[in-house]
Amino acid sequence: MDLPGCASVRRKNGTVIHLRETDFNSSSDLDYTTLLLLLEEWSLTPSGTNMKMFLISPVVCLVAGVLIIPTILFVIFSQFKIRQETRYMLLGNALLSDLIYLLFYTLLAALNAAYLYLPKEACVLLLFLLAVAYCGGLFTAVAMVLDTYIAVLFPLRYIVILPPSRTKKIIVLLWMCSGAFPGIFFLVLWTTQSFTPRALETCSVPVILILALNGTDVVKLCFWLSTTFIILCLSVIFCCYAILYFKTKHSGIWESICSRASVTFLMHNTVLFFYFFPLLALFAESFLCINVIKLQTGIVVSLTVCNVLTILPKVLFPFLYGLRYREISASLKSIVRRKQLVSPAPPPS
Repeated sequence: MDLPGCASVRRKNGTVIHLRETDFNSSSDLDYTTLLLLLEEWSLTPSGTNMKMFLISPVVCLVAGVLIIPTILFVIFSQFKIRQETRYMLLGNALLSDLIYLLFYTLLAALNAAYLYLPKEACVLLLFLLAVAYCGGLFTAVAMVLDTYIAVLFPLRYIVILPPSRTKKIIVLLWMCSGAFPGIFFLVLWTTQSFTPRALETCSVPVILILALNGTDVVKLCFWLSTTFIILCLSVIFCCYAILYFKTKHSGIWESICSRASVTFLMHNTVLFFYFFPLLALFAESFLCINVIKLQTGIVVSLTVCNVLTILPKVLFPFLYGLRYREISASLKSIVRRKQLVSPAPPPS
C-alpha cells in the first residue's frame, strides 16, 4: 500500500521501499546508508526516467570518435616518417586513451540506462580501466604541452632532448603511471572496505561521485587527492602555454588574429576550458550538495558533468588537434581522393 507523499519502489528481491519526496530534497540529514539506498532506487522512480536522456551525449560522442580517431591513428602508424616524430607519437597515444575512455564510459552509461547490473568484480575492473584511460589521456596531454614547450624554446636541442627512442620510453612510463595512480586509490579503497556492494552493483560514475562527496573520510580523501592532482596537471598545461605566449609575443606571430599561432592558441585554450570546467562544476557541487542543493539536483549535476562535460574534450581533441597537423590532414585528403578514384563510376543512363 502506498503511503501519502511517498513513492513505492519494488526492488529486485521483491521488497517494497517507500521513498518520501522530501528525501530527494536534501542530503544533509541523511546517513550514508539511506543516501546510498536513495541513489540506488532513484533510477527506478519516475524522477529518474530522464537519466536515459543523458545517454545521448556519450553515444553521439562515441560515434564521432569511432569515425575519426581510428582514421587518424591509421595515418600516424602506417607512415614511418610520421610515427617517428615525437609529437605524432604523443598525439596517437592521447587519441588511443580517449577512444578507450569513450568506449568504456558509454558502455557503463548504456548498462545503467538499461537497468542492467554488473557483478562486483566486473564493475571494479571497468571503473579501473576507465580511470586508467582518463589518466592516460591527461598525462599524455601534459607531455604534449611539454613537448611543444621544448620545441619552441629549445629548437636546436630538441632532437637531443626528445629523440624517438626516448619518446617511446616516455609513453611506456605514462601508461605505467596511468595504471599505478588509480591502482593505489583502488587498493586503498578495497583494503579499507570503502567499496559498498550496492554502489558497485549500480556501477554508475555519477552515483559514485555523489557517494564520494558524502562518503567516509577515506573516500573523501581519495576524491580530493585525485581532484587536486588533476588540477595540478591542468595547471602545468596552462602555465606552459602562458610562458610560451609571453616568450613569443614580441616575435610577430601574434599580430594577426587569424594567424596560425593565434588560432592554435585559441584552440588550446578551448580544450583547456572543456577540461577545467567539469572540475569547477565538481568543486561547486562538492561545496553545495551537502547543505544547499537538493539531492536530485546534485545527481543531475553529476550526470551533466560525467555524461556531457567530461566527454566533450575527448571527441573535440581529434578534430582540434589531429586534423590541424598538416601532415595528417594531407594524408587524410589523399586517402579520400584515392577512394574517390577507385570507386566505380555510375552506369550510363
